[in-house]
Amino acid sequence: MDPDPAHAAEDLWVFAYGSLMWRPDFPFVEVLPATLYGYHRAFCITSTHYRGTTEKPGLVLGLDRGGMCIGRLYRIGPSDAADVAEYLHQRELITGCYVPKRVSLRLQDGSHTEGLTYVADRTHYQYAGKLAEQAIAAIVRHSTGVMGSNRDYLRNTVQHLEEMGIGDTSLHRILKLVERED
Repeated sequence: MDPDPAHAAEDLWVFAYGSLMWRPDFPFVEVLPATLYGYHRAFCITSTHYRGTTEKPGLVLGLDRGGMCIGRLYRIGPSDAADVAEYLHQRELITGCYVPKRVSLRLQDGSHTEGLTYVADRTHYQYAGKLAEQAIAAIVRHSTGVMGSNRDYLRNTVQHLEEMGIGDTSLHRILKLVERED
């Protein structure tokens, strides 16, 4: 987020890789596929609020170091930019497990732009690190928080990846493991 009023006349670009892809809950002017290099999408954050509880934590996605991630890039118009930035900080920084970061993103036409995203804070107590797919599935299968089941979070993310033409990811394999154990 850039709360500096000097930038109030500019669009805000937001890179989404998890629930923001399918539940942005903010006004936007345009949405485009974009690729972020240097980070990958991973179930690396424990959730004790949105998708789990203190007694039974769930897992949510974070951007962790290395690799690349294809997601959605939202353009928010200047008149909504400050409010959306504030909303995103309220939503994403509820426990401080993410770090807001401006990143360079590659668009489908090969051009680049800068956008705001939220990366995993590897020093935060909710950072779970790299977990085996079977361990992730075991947690996701039975966790629920104030925003619903961890299973639905995973299903929605996989569905939106497929709508973007992205298939056969680790999230697809994890979903198969989750559903196989029903």
